Amino acid sequence: MPKEIKDLSKLCIHTMTNKPWSLDECLKNYSAKGIGGISVWRNVIENQNLNDVNRRVLDSGITPVSLVRGGFFTGKSEADKQKAIDENKQCIDEAAAIGTDLVVLVCGSTPGFTIDENIKMIEDGIQSVTEHAQKNNVRLGIEPLHPMYADIRSAVSSLRAANNMAERINSDYVGVTLDVFHVWWEEQLQQEIQRCANLGKLFSFHICDWKTDMEDMLQDRGLMGEGIINVPQIRGWVEETGFNGFNEIEIFSKKYWAMDQHEFLDKMIDTYLQKS
Repeated sequence: MPKEIKDLSKLCIHTMTNKPWSLDECLKNYSAKGIGGISVWRNVIENQNLNDVNRRVLDSGITPVSLVRGGFFTGKSEADKQKAIDENKQCIDEAAAIGTDLVVLVCGSTPGFTIDENIKMIEDGIQSVTEHAQKNNVRLGIEPLHPMYADIRSAVSSLRAANNMAERINSDYVGVTLDVFHVWWEEQLQQEIQRCANLGKLFSFHICDWKTDMEDMLQDRGLMGEGIINVPQIRGWVEETGFNGFNEIEIFSKKYWAMDQHEFLDKMIDTYLQKS
C-alpha cells in the first residue's frame, strides 16, 4: 500500500504544467503553497543569466529537481547526431548552473530507421555525453515514452527497454525517469520498477493520468483520478523500492493551460492529496 500523502513537501511541479507562468511566477506560487520541488523546463530560462536563475531558485526555498529536457539523439546524418550531442552537453551545463543534478532525456526517433537502429543511435548519443555529465555531477534520466510516440519522439517505449539501455551503458550517471502516463500499460510493470531500483537507476517519478477520451495525444493529459491509471498503486510500487524522491506532476493540457492558473494549481493540489 502507498504511504498516505499528508503534505506537499514531496510534491514537485514541472514549469510546463503551468505553461502560462514564467519561472518567477511558478517559484512564487509554488512556494506560497508549500510545494517542495520544481522541475524546470528549458524554455523558462532561455536567454537568462543562469547564475541569477540559480539564486532565484535558492531564494524560493524550493528544490530544483530536474532540468527538462535533453535527448533527441537520433538523426539522418552524422551532423544531425553531433548537433544533438552538443545540445545535450549544453543542457548538462545549464542543469549544473541552475543547481539541479538531473537532466530528463526524451531520447528521440527518426522515421526511416528501424527501432534497433534508433536505439543504437540513442545509446551512442548518451554514451557520448556521459563523461561530460559526470564531470558536472549531473545525472541523465532516460524517460521511456508510450509506444504511440515511437515514430518521432522516442524509440525507448517501455520501462523494460529503458532498464536494458541503462544497464548496458552501466554508468552511475545514467538511469531512468519513470512517468506513469507512459508505462501504466506494461504487463510486468511492478517487476520492472523493482529491477530499476535494484540496478540503482530509478532517478525520478512523474504522475498524471490517462484519459480514455483524449482529444490530443500530446496535450490532453489528465489530473490524477481523471483517467484510468492507478496512480496510488504505482506510487506504492515505487515507494516499496525505497525511492524517497519527489512525486512530479507533469501535465500537458490545452484545457488546463487555458484556465486560471491559480485555480488549476489548487485543483492539482487537491487531486495530489486525494487521488495520488
